[in-house]
Amino acid sequence: MYNNVLVPVALDHAPTAEAALKVARLLAGTDGKISALTVVEGIPPMVANELPAGMLEHQREATMEALKDHVGGDIEAHVVTGHAARTILDFAERIEADCIVIASHDPGIQDYFLGSTAARVVRHAHCAVHVVR
Repeated sequence: MYNNVLVPVALDHAPTAEAALKVARLLAGTDGKISALTVVEGIPPMVANELPAGMLEHQREATMEALKDHVGGDIEAHVVTGHAARTILDFAERIEADCIVIASHDPGIQDYFLGSTAARVVRHAHCAVHVVR
């Protein structure tokens, strides 16, 4: 069993995220802590300046509420801004996760050239990584 499990959640991929959360609950057992993380890609400052005041904060709050609704009350929810793979890895180190449970899609041709977020997390994580399909 793991003590501190991180589950990156892409809210637009709910079925695979649900499977990852189920695996995380099994791996954490009754004593482990589970954190869910949604990474929101940053908006370039030039574009952000043109948006209505408070829009970014409102979007962040809406994302947090959607994440909390999705994962339930037994899991700590976090929303951060950044590049998906790098932010997941940095967050895992910051919370001292001993396991990351990440959902992945079936690879397409673009993944062989660019690499998926899950593949980058697997290659660079400093803890165990379980990939769920």
